[in-house]
Amino acid sequence: MANECPDLDAMPPTTTAVEIFGAVYHVRGSDDTGYFQSLADLVDRKMREVAAHANTSDTSRIAILAALNMADELFRIQKQQEGERVEIREKVAELAEELNRALGG
Repeated sequence: MANECPDLDAMPPTTTAVEIFGAVYHVRGSDDTGYFQSLADLVDRKMREVAAHANTSDTSRIAILAALNMADELFRIQKQQEGERVEIREKVAELAEELNRALGG
């Protein structure tokens, strides 16, 4: 997991215990336990949301459904950000053209 946090790559790997959906997992990575705890809290929260609406108590199924929900959120955010990047590029081109005209080009 340390490779996912470029700012933390220089720190030596350590093991951090986190609790997700009632189970303790030992995660190896940077010694930034707060980061791993935040990730674990997010996963735990998503699993509990799914469990509250699911017709199953199978932890594996709940984990897969939570992962699908998080993947959906990620894809939606990525799509939104790409749209925003396109808008920014268009606006920069428009402003550059306007600036060029104003400078007599």
